Amino acid sequence: MKKFLVPICLLVLLSSFQWIDQINSPEYFEGKWNVTIYGTPEGDATIPMRFETVDGITTGYFIGDASGMESKMSSVSITEGVLNAAFTITGYDVSISMTKVDDDNTSGSLLGMFSLEGVRVKE
Repeated sequence: MKKFLVPICLLVLLSSFQWIDQINSPEYFEGKWNVTIYGTPEGDATIPMRFETVDGITTGYFIGDASGMESKMSSVSITEGVLNAAFTITGYDVSISMTKVDDDNTSGSLLGMFSLEGVRVKE
């Protein structure tokens, strides 16, 4: 029985490490997203966002006004499958957190107070 228990335990341990790597992988969030924030004092708002990873560092960009110009986010991190980002938009310092719902949708919050949903932009 011990001969079978040790290999099974090792297999479970190794697969859990792969799962952790996958959950912290930035690949899911890479690309363009339309992120809608619900119930803000100014109503619902959709912010186009884009995330990319170069040399293991994830960077985020957003379009905050009608000019269509991208602005760089102050910080982006992915921990335990949650993307956390901070940026300044219309004079306010804000933070968002997003988690995977399915292949093309995320959910989360802005400032921990307003719910948000993100939809992947397919080109």
